[in-house]
Amino acid sequence: LYATPQFEGKSEIGLYGDTIEELDWSTGQILETLRKLKIDKNTLVIYTSDNGPWKLATNSWVKGNMNRRVGGFAHPLKGYKFSRFEGGMRVPTVMWWPGRIPAGKECSEVGASMDFLPTCAAISGAKMPDDRVIDGKNLLPLMEGRKGAKSPHEAFFYGTEAVRSGKWKLKGRELFDLREDIGETKNLASANPEVVKRLGEYLSVHKEDLAKNKRPAGGPPKQAWKRKK
Repeated sequence: LYATPQFEGKSEIGLYGDTIEELDWSTGQILETLRKLKIDKNTLVIYTSDNGPWKLATNSWVKGNMNRRVGGFAHPLKGYKFSRFEGGMRVPTVMWWPGRIPAGKECSEVGASMDFLPTCAAISGAKMPDDRVIDGKNLLPLMEGRKGAKSPHEAFFYGTEAVRSGKWKLKGRELFDLREDIGETKNLASANPEVVKRLGEYLSVHKEDLAKNKRPAGGPPKQAWKRKK
């Protein structure tokens, strides 16, 4: 974490708060510049995170915050960064696009950062690559608040360790109803064996698909990959 001298010590919760206040200010500067340049209605701004807060910071580089939680809080969610509970992977996303995205609206449908590529391609009219597997989906109907729009993901995977479909989430041998129990406190697996079986099958197919279509991480592909049947 880092805050410039202008914001260091400004908040009441230490370095983490200082950093958040500076991010808030700098984002405001970006939006104001877009308005001044009169390109705000032709610009999509996405503000999100790649994971939840880390569990505990004890390193000396966290100035003045030894043995304190300086990575934020996920309450009422369970878990933290690197975990497969909601606190580790569920993050908010704020999108701003005057004239295209309705202001003040909320959407509870599931999406992921991997969806940004096909979404931006759809917006710009760019052609998606067809030489590799693209797991992301186009979120534009959700973003624009189109009537009846739903998540394009029939199932959403937390790596290979958990899977969500609709309100249900299967993590190992635990089954949670995320609509009623966002904190993942009640294991409903024994009462819903058919749901456990269905989500388990999703996860098995997902693992098989990853094995069939694996490719080196980073850099250009050495050959064209097609999704294997």
